[in-house]
Amino acid sequence: MKAYVAGVGMTRFEKPETRDWQYWDMAREAGSAALADAGITYAKVEQVPVGYCFQPSTAGQRAAYELGLTGVPVYNVNNNCATGSSALMLARQFVEGGGADCVLALGFEKMKRGALGGGADGGDFSTSPVARHYGVMAARHGFEMSPPTAQIFGDAAREHMEKYGTTEAQLAAVGAKNHRHSANNPYAQFQDVYGVDEILAARVVHRPLTKLQCSPTSDGAAAAVVVSERFLERHEPARQAVEIVAQAMTTDTEESFASGSCVDVVGQPMSREAARQVYERSGLGIDDVDVVELHDCFSINELLTYEALGMCEEGESGELVESGATTYGGRWVVNPSGGLISKGHPLGATGIAQVAELVWQLRGEAGPRQVPGARVGLAHNIGLGGAAVVTLLRAAG
Repeated sequence: MKAYVAGVGMTRFEKPETRDWQYWDMAREAGSAALADAGITYAKVEQVPVGYCFQPSTAGQRAAYELGLTGVPVYNVNNNCATGSSALMLARQFVEGGGADCVLALGFEKMKRGALGGGADGGDFSTSPVARHYGVMAARHGFEMSPPTAQIFGDAAREHMEKYGTTEAQLAAVGAKNHRHSANNPYAQFQDVYGVDEILAARVVHRPLTKLQCSPTSDGAAAAVVVSERFLERHEPARQAVEIVAQAMTTDTEESFASGSCVDVVGQPMSREAARQVYERSGLGIDDVDVVELHDCFSINELLTYEALGMCEEGESGELVESGATTYGGRWVVNPSGGLISKGHPLGATGIAQVAELVWQLRGEAGPRQVPGARVGLAHNIGLGGAAVVTLLRAAG
């Protein structure tokens, strides 16, 4: 049975501690918008997978109760930065498997200011679920006094630069592009435009990554209504439904750790395999895709993902972004929303917000950031530790 996204909604992504709201307020705003977009009430919803990382157990119920007290199952999902797409994947599986005809995928996060830590429990790094990943980093690069997540991705950037000649200006071009795109996105945390030189001149977080190449902590929520063909036949949607053509999740394999490379340990092999599965299942390839929302938690990860998705050969991603192939007028438009770097990154909401952007693009409703003629969109969401989710969507008709 096919699955469709019938409605989407999200809040503006905000800098933590700047808006007076709680996570359930965010969930109510995003969830209500998605239901309204689909033209249904919460009473039609049969299952609710809810993604978040920093709230306590059963926070999913507390959030969903803002939409209604109907007694439906609520599932609490946590998969690091891939949490939102993991909740969406559960929604799709419920529908495709025939277990439900209407599922609401909801994701939210209320975060603290400052960089994320390394996942240590009470300061004991040995208990961190990602201790093995950081161990690979430390064995090759040592451990510096910079934020751990920026450090492991920054070290991946150093490796890419050493192996392929990727330049700091090419890394900065990712940030410049995504900040430029977000200027047209009212949901984005940042809407300022920066040139490559300004991005290079910003404060260094972990060489070669500057602040304007790093995604910020954010507050916000996103939601998507996922339905079956049978549901669409019975309930004509308020907006055009978008088909989930294929979706795949992968986790770490031996390849992630065997090379001792941070490029592998931060998830490029997972992303490559998830993309391969999606292309195989759909019969489509990257050349069929018009618009991409990918996980640019740091500028280097956008470059690594170009290669993983097959947009270029290994080592050519710096040249690809520099050529203009991934912005308006190029072969693809990547992160028209501004991506994580400029739109923001509330972990539980990110993967669903990516799909919300693609749904708007494929329905022709993205306003000044609309990608002309967009018919096929690809979302890529990754979490260290690890999980990678790739989702391929297609406009109806």
